[in-house]
Amino acid sequence: MMTILNKLRAVLISFIAIASLFFLVVNCSSTENISDEETIDPNGNNEEVAIYADINFSNWKITLPIDANNNGSPDEYQPSQLVNNGYRTLTQVKPFMYDDTTDASIVFYTYPAVSTANSSYSRTELRELINPSNSKDNWTLAEGGVMTGKLKVQSISENSQSSSTYHNVIVMQIHGIISQEDMNTHNFSSNNGPPLLKMYWKDGYLWAHKKSLLDESTEGDDLLDVSSSTWYDIKHNFGYVGFEPFTFKIIATQGKLELQLNNNPPFIYQDVSLSKWPFENYFKAGNYLVTTEPTAFSYIKYYNLNVTH
Repeated sequence: MMTILNKLRAVLISFIAIASLFFLVVNCSSTENISDEETIDPNGNNEEVAIYADINFSNWKITLPIDANNNGSPDEYQPSQLVNNGYRTLTQVKPFMYDDTTDASIVFYTYPAVSTANSSYSRTELRELINPSNSKDNWTLAEGGVMTGKLKVQSISENSQSSSTYHNVIVMQIHGIISQEDMNTHNFSSNNGPPLLKMYWKDGYLWAHKKSLLDESTEGDDLLDVSSSTWYDIKHNFGYVGFEPFTFKIIATQGKLELQLNNNPPFIYQDVSLSKWPFENYFKAGNYLVTTEPTAFSYIKYYNLNVTH
């Protein structure tokens, strides 16, 4: 009789152990299937949590390719209007700069329309303001600056007017500006300076265009000539990025630009032209479409954008 009871007891213990193991496996499997973007509600109502791009607009204004206020210039919105998610509520901004929470990015969309006085091309582009209330405050190479962004070209129109497959688009810049001191000294009518650095996307390849002196012996006030008779572009091809995300870092210091694509070794410009660069500067980032073809368009995604000085 005791033998039969012992056998029954052993069978019962085995059954309980198997049942416990089955419950543990099922429970772990259910937990693992909950998305990282879901919150666990004890009542069983799980919700996806939207993730947004890492961009602080405290020191950026946006320029759009439209003139909704009919003042003869592209519409601009200041940092105070963009911060604290303000850009999501601005009727004019929303078609051109908007969130894509499927991949935590901000989309910058543009097409040929209204352009600034110093350009033929339209843009949906951020312009750095180190002083959010005064665009005349900018930085010198001696003061320096670092900009890092993760981005990608999502979509861009095909080019029917040249041998290129797609239109070109500028995704980052260091733009020059004549200082207030030089404006006052020389009584210039415009403070517009040449772009020191333009980062182009051309048929999937990332190119740097860096301003250099035609004549490296140029000195003094002659350096303030913004025309192509004094400054021209030298170029460097960083290689193919295609339509995939990439990270780009710009470190600007006196006489030196350090440019890095992803984790590749940095490419360095260090020359007389940089040492003599007479302008102040500001960073730009976004979507500057280099065409006036009426049917052209481009969509650029930014996942993060950070600047330090």
